[in-house]
Amino acid sequence: MKKNRHVFKNIAPEGIAAELGIEPGDELLEINGQEIEDIFDYRFLMQDEYVEILVKKKDGSEWLLEIDKEESEDLGADFENGLMDEYRSCHNKCIFCFIDQMPPGMRETLYFKDDDSRLSFLQGNYVTLTNMSDHDLDRICRYRLEPINISFQTTNPELRCAMLNNRFAGEALKKVDRLFEADITMNGQIVLCKGINDGAELLRSIRDLEGYMPCLQSVSVVPVGLSKFRDGLAKLEPFGKEDAGEVIDLIEGEQKRIFEKHGTHLVHASDEWYLLAGRPLPEEDRYDGYLQLENGVGMLRLLINEFRMALEAVKNDPDTDKNVKREVSVATGVLAYDTIKSMLDEMHAVFPDVNVRLYGIVNDFFGHGITVSGLITGGDIINQLKDKELGETLYFPENILRSGQHTLLDDITLEDLSQTLQVPTDIVKSNGLCFIEKLCGFEADRSRECYASLNPEREQGKYE
Repeated sequence: MKKNRHVFKNIAPEGIAAELGIEPGDELLEINGQEIEDIFDYRFLMQDEYVEILVKKKDGSEWLLEIDKEESEDLGADFENGLMDEYRSCHNKCIFCFIDQMPPGMRETLYFKDDDSRLSFLQGNYVTLTNMSDHDLDRICRYRLEPINISFQTTNPELRCAMLNNRFAGEALKKVDRLFEADITMNGQIVLCKGINDGAELLRSIRDLEGYMPCLQSVSVVPVGLSKFRDGLAKLEPFGKEDAGEVIDLIEGEQKRIFEKHGTHLVHASDEWYLLAGRPLPEEDRYDGYLQLENGVGMLRLLINEFRMALEAVKNDPDTDKNVKREVSVATGVLAYDTIKSMLDEMHAVFPDVNVRLYGIVNDFFGHGITVSGLITGGDIINQLKDKELGETLYFPENILRSGQHTLLDDITLEDLSQTLQVPTDIVKSNGLCFIEKLCGFEADRSRECYASLNPEREQGKYE
């Protein structure tokens, strides 16, 4: 096993590390006499109220430091490598992999395929299990690293081998048994490919996965994303409106059966199926607490419900200025266009002088079959909005940006968009209250106070 150096990068001014004189460039060697493999060893060993750490200073001297602290309190520092280990890449050649559908010439990080169980725990990434060793399984069970998010695709071992182009992919499903026996919480994902793992195969997968309840708490079913860059790849067909209806019917039938038996729905169709089929989104109770928002399951239902509650709150507040005047614009993906349009119509009825121009950005870069806002490029935004009326400010959904940055997929920044389109740009977070605040220009504290008074059960922290 390769030994990694765990070099401190940033030290919090008020943390334990700063108090002990640890500095950037120092190296963590051991905790309680044990060498550290990665971030999981660090977090697990730092849970004790008393720990001893061995630190190698930049001058080569070693300090053995005794620490009395609160349970689970860490050092107040991070490391040059956030995982404290090398990232593990995926060696499958999945027929549905979107990274294989990326054009050449983009930044290198966009071509990295992660399949690291540690990132599943830390960031919610989905793993295929084909890259998970017995050592990894032992540590997951020992450290209680949960939930683990698993890309199942199918429970048919032979079909899974074919879909992942890995002869060990079917055998890897047995690792789910180990996780189940250890009572590890799991979530699942099925990327549905037309004529391959849908229909009877999807039904088989759902019923097989039901056997892992309650450890397996949710399974999302999402349609395969097909870009125009598929030369040399497996021939896959897009789902149509009728296809989407059939998928929904199958899933909703299984939801009803499973709920009657277990009191939870387990399997969920992503929002895209309902929009493609032209059907209403499920009611909130059917999402079992929105366990798979990042997979696009219930995201629009949650947004709509929060928006309507927030709109009701500010509408009934006598101090809210209903005559506020604004001319702004919003750009979003084609998929959510109609939903956003209906929300704007409701908002306009309360605030008639807030005029919002809505633009659905067609994905010329990846192909028109890609309709989600998270894959919009700056180039498409510029090409389609350069001659449009944009008003005081142009707003975008937060997920057009790379995580934690102001950069889109093609490395164009919000500042670039602002300069090119000659309009200030801003981001709207994925909640209904922020939607109203931004577009109407309200003071955040005031509108949140109104919202909280009407909806005390909602967690206000998620709007920060």
